[in-house]
Amino acid sequence: MNIALVQSHIIWENKDKNIAVLEQVITDNPDVDAFFLPEMSFTGFSMNTSVTTDRNRETQNQMRKIALDHNVCLGFGWVRPAGEKCSNVYSVIDKEGNVVSEFNKIHPFSFSGEDRYFTGGDTVSVFDLCGIPFSTFICYDLRFPESFRKVCDKVHAIVIPANWPAKRSEHWKTLLRARAIENQVYIFAVNCVGDINGVSYSGDSCVVNPNGDVLEILSGKEGIVKYSFSDDAEQFRKAFPVLKDRKSIF
Repeated sequence: MNIALVQSHIIWENKDKNIAVLEQVITDNPDVDAFFLPEMSFTGFSMNTSVTTDRNRETQNQMRKIALDHNVCLGFGWVRPAGEKCSNVYSVIDKEGNVVSEFNKIHPFSFSGEDRYFTGGDTVSVFDLCGIPFSTFICYDLRFPESFRKVCDKVHAIVIPANWPAKRSEHWKTLLRARAIENQVYIFAVNCVGDINGVSYSGDSCVVNPNGDVLEILSGKEGIVKYSFSDDAEQFRKAFPVLKDRKSIF
């Protein structure tokens, strides 16, 4: 399974231009099976929900068409209405155009005021992509390891899209390795890059294996991280069977 992490400089609150960029990336990389984009892929991390919210699932329908037209899987972030607030969502569509995952970010980033506009989810997502069991979390969820424990015995890979600022890039890279090691999973982490609405992002999109080794990383510039994923997570687990000793004491 050939995976591409699309590290983009998101054009602020401009869905049409950002989708056009994605289509060009897909066209330029015909060998890729699955493309994963950052959090809020087509708007940036905006609290202007009157502009960013997709009330008719138009974004998801556009992505379904693109997936079918190009015979690819797509992971992308968008904003969904949720009562008086909204949900920060990451969807995954397979090559047949099926929505195999629609995950609502569990932990809104209150430090930036996200909780004033977005409601947190309360369920995890487990899905199959090209025969491999995946899960996904979004950005700030990375700081809460208990969420990852909910899926570690069900999946071999976790996708983590983000809009993670450059000033905390060392936290990003450290926590990604920690989540991979403690859960013995592959981590596919995709971040945005550049100056977006006054916030600097360093990217650092990367692939981490269950041993915590950073296999690929891209920092400081737009581009894609390509990785040919041959799922050998169970080999890591059999060689060092840590998870079988796990206890839940709370």
